[in-house]
Amino acid sequence: MASIALTTSLSKFHHTRAIVVRSPWSSRVFVGVMPRPFRGSCSRHEATAASAYNKASDAANKGVDVAKQGANEAKKAGQDMKNKAASTAEDVAQKTRDVAGKVTETAQDLAEKAKQTAQDAWGSVKDTTQKIKETVAGKAEESKECIKEGAESAKRSMNNNN
Repeated sequence: MASIALTTSLSKFHHTRAIVVRSPWSSRVFVGVMPRPFRGSCSRHEATAASAYNKASDAANKGVDVAKQGANEAKKAGQDMKNKAASTAEDVAQKTRDVAGKVTETAQDLAEKAKQTAQDAWGSVKDTTQKIKETVAGKAEESKECIKEGAESAKRSMNNNN
């Protein structure tokens, strides 16, 4: 009787199978249970599970798409920053080259002006030296003439006194 009750109660669950074996030598009962596939009464649960799976799958796909879009935006922003930094660096380098060129031009102009000033100063020194030479030579000539006249005058005076 116990075996019939057990079989009846197990078959009510509709998802297990039971085999009841009674041995003539023993009063023990062996029950082997095996899962049964779900049937029509569970189709509503299957549809709900499939719908939930599809919703979860869609949400995961949307999450992946949003993550990819965010990564692409971050990559684009990084590339823009890289381009701006490179552009700024190029601008700074160009301005440095321009300033260096202007410094070189200014240095060349200053060198040319210094050379011209030195040449002008040398020309002034040469002119002044020439004028001094002419003045000294002229004075020497005058002194020489004065000395000659004084010597002749002294010679005449001596001759007249004698």
